[in-house]
Formats: sequence, C-alpha cells, structure tokens
Amino acid sequence: MNAVTENSAPPAGWWPWLRCELAPFPGRGVRTLRMVATVVIVTIISMAWQTPETAVSAYMVFFVSKENPALTLRTGIGLLVGATLGVGLSLLLYRFTFDYAELRIPVMAATIFFGMFLSRVSVIGPLGFAIGFIVALTQSMAESAPDADALVRALLWTWVFVVFPGVLTVMVSQTLMPDVKSHRPPAHGGGKNKHGLFVADAFTNPDYPRFALKVTLAAMSCYVIYMGVDWPGIHTAFITCCFIALESTTATIRKGWLRLAGCLVGGTLGFLSILFLIPHMESILSLALLAAAGAALAGWVAAGGERIAYAGLQIALAFFMCIFQGFGPEVNFTTIRDRLVGIILGLAVSSAIFLYLWPERGAGRP
Repeated sequence: MNAVTENSAPPAGWWPWLRCELAPFPGRGVRTLRMVATVVIVTIISMAWQTPETAVSAYMVFFVSKENPALTLRTGIGLLVGATLGVGLSLLLYRFTFDYAELRIPVMAATIFFGMFLSRVSVIGPLGFAIGFIVALTQSMAESAPDADALVRALLWTWVFVVFPGVLTVMVSQTLMPDVKSHRPPAHGGGKNKHGLFVADAFTNPDYPRFALKVTLAAMSCYVIYMGVDWPGIHTAFITCCFIALESTTATIRKGWLRLAGCLVGGTLGFLSILFLIPHMESILSLALLAAAGAALAGWVAAGGERIAYAGLQIALAFFMCIFQGFGPEVNFTTIRDRLVGIILGLAVSSAIFLYLWPERGAGRP
C-alpha cells in the first residue's frame, strides 16, 4: 500500500500545488508509457479471449507498475505468489464454508485481520495483505454462485485475470527502456526498523492488532450493509476499506479523499466516454485506444510523488470500471453510480471507525 504523508497540504494554494505535482521529471514519461502500452495489450487480450473482469485486469497494471523495473519485478512476483496462495486457500476453505454463511463470514473477517496485521508487523506485509484480501474477497463470491462448479470456475478465472496483467507488466518493464531511472520526488515520513521477519515490538505493541481490528470492522460492516440491502453493486465499499487503511488516522482519511477525488475524475471521464464515444465503437482497436487515453492521464498522475500518486490509481480504476462493462459497446450508467456510492460508503465507515476507535496520530509509513 502506498503511503500518504501527513504534511501533504499545499503550502501556497491548490492550483500551484497541483501544477507542481503534475510537472514532468526524469523517468515519469517512460513509466507512463509502460503503463499505457501494457493496458493496450491487456485490453486486446481480454477482449479477444473474453476473460472476465477486464477492468480489474487493466487496473492490475497500475498496481504492479513501480518506479523502476526491479521494484516492478518484485511486486509482480509478490502478486503471483499472493494470488496463487489466496485462491488456493479460498478453495480449501470452501470445503467447509460453501453452504454455511455463518462460517464464511467469520473466515472473511479472520483473513482480513490476519492480512492487515501482517501488513504492519512483517517484512512480507504486502504479501500477507494480498493473501488475506484475496481470500476475503473470493469468499464473498459464494453469494452469487449458483453451484459449486460455477464457484470453482469463478475462483480460477480470478487467478487468471489478476495474474496475467502482472506478468505482462513485468515483461514490458524489463523490455521497454528498462535502464531509465526515475527521479520521483521523495516521500516524507519514516518507517520502523524491522529485525528479521517482524518488527521488534510485533507482538507487544497493541496498536498493531487494534489497527487490524479497525480495518476488519470497517470492511465487514460494509459487507453486511450491502448484502443486507441487496445492493451488490456497491461492493467497492469493502475494497475501499481495505485499500485506504494506513497506521495514522489522518493518513488513512487523506488517502480516502485521494481515492474519492480520483474516482470522481475517472468516473466523469468514463461517463463522458459512455455518452459520446463508446456507442460509436465497433472494434477492439477503438476500445484499446480509448483505454490508452485514460491510462495516459491516470498513469501520469500515478507516476508522480506520493502526495498525488494514489489518486492516479483511482482514476484508472474508476475509468476502467466504466468503459469495460462487457465484450461489446455498453452504455450502462448504473455502474458509475454504484461504484461511487460504494466508495463513499467505505470512506465514511472507515473514517468513523478510525476517528473514534483507538485513533493513532503518528505519521503513516510507506
């Protein structure tokens, strides 16, 4: 998870600050080009092979892409391992939870807690987070699966549409101008020294389990809400709670605002695309060019400094969620509405829990 710094307020107004954050620097254009090229390849493959969840596949390009090929390679390997273990563990757990929601919901909560706890105390925190999140997310698929065979296919397809974009992202980063170094503006804030596999106070500091519990409460509260009102389209609330969480209450809320702002920008662009462009598209190439245009804007923001980069990922996610609704021209505006409602719900629930339940005031770490 990317950090959002505590001292990220613009010193001289929003417009000068935004101009500074969007200014070019060495390596930014190359990284943006890599993301655009990979998104185009992912779009063509997903449409040609009709793999599910093209929007998620395109977003994984941004998730894996880092400021240099070495970091991208490590992230890609972590994604491959985490997705494989997560899907495998979820398949194993379904032997006991498929017909028993009363067991499945506690399993979801336990895996979120485990993943978020590891994200705070371990050097393999991102891997632990990925495993916990994927298990929790795939366990929720049982609600819409008509039978066990359909559920197994959905889980295996989940592995495919999550992993293959990561592999492509690594391949492009290693071949497209791989020696260009990025001089990205440095992030502020510090981290905690780790000794071996865990931080020194991993099992004595109560802040770590409290943090994991807060994220679990927020995510599961959103899950219960959207299942209770039978509105699965706002499941982005569950995802939001997991992905905006940082140690500091202030940093978590600020990251939530970046997510909201990015999704508003991406959602608006997606809305305009559905309104004016998509109804006239007749080929995969035209859709790939539209995806490339959105990826270029989102990629430029995502390749910036830590104070704005997270918004770029959210621009990409919202835009792709809007334009990739099927394997033909789609003009369904309900998707945009549901995604934004889910994000707002997740932001509100997370903010309330982090503000009033064991608030942490220290700076977030990368």
